[in-house]
Amino acid sequence: MRLLPALALALALFATTASAQESPPQVTPSSIVAAAPAADWRAIDPADLLVMTLAPDSSGKPRQVVIQLLPSPFSQGWVGNIRTLAGQHWWDGTTVYRVVDNWVSQWGDGEDDKADAKPLPDGLRVVPESEYTAPMKCEVYKYEGKVLDERCEPAFNAIDAIDPYVMQGQTGFSAGWPVAFQLTPEGNRIWPTHCYGTVGVARDLSPDTGTGAELYAVIGHAPRALDRNIAVVGRVIEGIEHLSTLPRGKGEAGVYDDPALKVPIVSVRFGNELPEAERPHFEYLAGESASFGLLMKVRANRRDEFYKVPAGGVDVCNVPVPVRRVAAR
Repeated sequence: MRLLPALALALALFATTASAQESPPQVTPSSIVAAAPAADWRAIDPADLLVMTLAPDSSGKPRQVVIQLLPSPFSQGWVGNIRTLAGQHWWDGTTVYRVVDNWVSQWGDGEDDKADAKPLPDGLRVVPESEYTAPMKCEVYKYEGKVLDERCEPAFNAIDAIDPYVMQGQTGFSAGWPVAFQLTPEGNRIWPTHCYGTVGVARDLSPDTGTGAELYAVIGHAPRALDRNIAVVGRVIEGIEHLSTLPRGKGEAGVYDDPALKVPIVSVRFGNELPEAERPHFEYLAGESASFGLLMKVRANRRDEFYKVPAGGVDVCNVPVPVRRVAAR
């Protein structure tokens, strides 16, 4: 895969420095993020953010969870449904009602309980399972049988490591999101992965794929076996602690058997719906940037003073995409 000139230079400098026995580098993920130039960051449109306000905690402290929705071409059927639900303020008055240790926190109104569930708005799409993945177009140039270059849409930055959850493929990053992909004669496919903080669509058994009314956030070890089996629609970029530290449910499948434990959802609003003074502004480190390329390399080969044995590889979920809150521009 072709490397951008700046990225190739950064990785070459890192490799050269790392091989110097007399002066091991003190490059860390934090130092890379801190030094990343402004040009390596991308703004997140407030219209792509969901701001979920929960009832205050037992001490009266406010709780707010900010979710970034996935961009095209990923999961757009479900994302479209979520935009309809949020636009009609459907989640207002529902609850976080299921919390499973090392798994997920889930919210909504029990969509599968047809008798008691809150009515869904009109216009929600029934999304087929085929949309768990998206097509990927790649041009491969060969000379004497060797691959010289690959140009793909959507673009990605690959991790050079074997991933046990992808046969004949790899993982990497596309538009600032962790993804997996396969380049096969039958067709190239790409899909978002389940990492910590990922937001997905709860569903019943196949062929049901869920509407998007019932959502969950991953609060434990990355459940990558869910990839391509359930829709990923976003990620928590702020406030995950308000979901990960809740009491664990003791009822069936982690549902709260004590109604008093359910956490009321006061409101869910798009970021651009909020008053200007309250509107959230974030940006992420671009996956195609030289800074992110170096970040991936360092995550796989820590050589700062705490780490004595570099791992030599890294899982896609162990390269969290840096996201930071910024002032309004």
